Amino acid sequence: MENAIKAKVKKFLSRFFKSQEIADDQDIFSLGFVNSLFAMQLVLFLEKEFDIMVDTEDLDLENFRTIDLITSFVEKKQA
Repeated sequence: MENAIKAKVKKFLSRFFKSQEIADDQDIFSLGFVNSLFAMQLVLFLEKEFDIMVDTEDLDLENFRTIDLITSFVEKKQA
């Protein structure tokens, strides 16, 4: 299931990072393309796509910094 989550997250991110291949462990926030609007779009995408609820206490950059961290976060929320 991890691969399915990762594939969907990568597809979503590719819309924002069109010209750049992102490694699973690459910090997307350090790339400089991310703003607060993108962060909210990412949270809304995760909630809708994976039927999870991102709570206020979940809004920690460490949950969303890399594809690997996002995948782990979604898996924890689905458990």
